[in-house]
Amino acid sequence: MARRGPVELRRIEDRTSRQVRFSKRRSGLFKKAFEFGLLYDAEVALLVFSPAGRLYEYASSSIEDTYDRYQAFGGAGKNLNEGGASTNNGGDPSNMQSRLKEIASWSLQNNADDADANELEKLEKLLTDALENIKSKKMLAQRNSGASGGNSTISPREQEEGRS
Repeated sequence: MARRGPVELRRIEDRTSRQVRFSKRRSGLFKKAFEFGLLYDAEVALLVFSPAGRLYEYASSSIEDTYDRYQAFGGAGKNLNEGGASTNNGGDPSNMQSRLKEIASWSLQNNADDADANELEKLEKLLTDALENIKSKKMLAQRNSGASGGNSTISPREQEEGRS
């Protein structure tokens, strides 16, 4: 009997094989998320975007409530285990304004062609943080505007059947 060894992680080149494995792995991931929430009474939310851009989601409770809780946690510091305060105050509009002002101020004071790597890295971080904040707000707005009162705690199998 052959033993399983460590799997070499690399991109699957064959498109059909990649799609089949994606589907199987996604199903297993949703099953594990369900089990984790059930066994340990944990609040679990899982979002998966397929390569084609389709959204697959699972939540042990309301995904909106879990996302709001995540945003509140992110405002106090993304991970308390890291020990450092996070600069991501996702829900604070004044913080977003200050970020945009900081980016505008940087661009007025500096020429990107003459900037050194540290200055460019700082600008990149500012832009990346602002973009992530905007994307999360956009996703939340889309979820809120697209909410039709449906149950967001349907099983992965029900989702798969409904989306096919």
